Amino acid sequence: MQVQALIDSAVAEVGKVLLGKEPQIRLALCCLIARGHLLIEDLPGMGKTTLSHALADVLGLSWKRVQFTSDLLPADILGVSVYNRNDASFSFHPGPIFTQLLLADEINRTTPRTQSALLEAMAEHQVTIEGETRPLPEPFFVIATQNPIHQSGTYPLPESQLDRFLMRLELGYPHPHAEREMFQRRRPNGNERVVLEQRISIEQLERVRALVAEVYESTNLLDYLQRLVAYTRTAAEFAVGLSPRGALALLDCARTWAVMHNRGNVVPEDLQMVLPAVAAHRLVPSGDYAGDGAALVELMRRNVDVIRA
Repeated sequence: MQVQALIDSAVAEVGKVLLGKEPQIRLALCCLIARGHLLIEDLPGMGKTTLSHALADVLGLSWKRVQFTSDLLPADILGVSVYNRNDASFSFHPGPIFTQLLLADEINRTTPRTQSALLEAMAEHQVTIEGETRPLPEPFFVIATQNPIHQSGTYPLPESQLDRFLMRLELGYPHPHAEREMFQRRRPNGNERVVLEQRISIEQLERVRALVAEVYESTNLLDYLQRLVAYTRTAAEFAVGLSPRGALALLDCARTWAVMHNRGNVVPEDLQMVLPAVAAHRLVPSGDYAGDGAALVELMRRNVDVIRA
């Protein structure tokens, strides 16, 4: 199977509605193929909802959106049992989490209690409600959006929950050429959503995932990975480095990136491509360092590459 051609087709289809964001689209697909979940942090109106809906269309997945607010309760996401007086029994009404692609919009505008309602679902692809465990559809993919933490009415995600997201992305402002094309496309009736063609079936997705499990990584590649991870745990710039789960996430995404480019082995460039999206939200700077996660990733990469050279 020519995986790269399949991915290129999906990226091009999503690119019809999310202009000029090919790197982010590829990373989002990598996250989904690697069986992870995606956190998108950016200002409102950057295309976060557009990306999630487009991915659902291109992969033929069922899609639901939950707007997280300060009064949202866990039952609003998971579902609730309703008493039926006719036969004196309870019937379960599933919540929006019972879907293949869930958009958790503005997740940091709700309370930690409601945020935590997603943890079991994201980790184990199941939810336990009133003592009964219920499986979620396959594939199950959460895209959560987060407003910048300096905005009012936000509840910061704790590090333990941030670590549940395989990747974090920022879409950023569009390139001027892409923005000009967006202006030229816009019409008075332009609020109608463009329905994209399905480019990857669930069967094809599962075959691609099976290929990821067969990817080979050399001893030198694993040495390089361990140097990257060790640097985050020992350098003075870091208060919190990459956990074992974070290191495994980095390797899983590098394997997936290799398969997406029709390769059966991981090369250092695969690690480099996924490193910022996988590591930045897991790193905590020390009190003496004023940089953010992205700056820490660049510092780590530069210093470890000197060691590798």
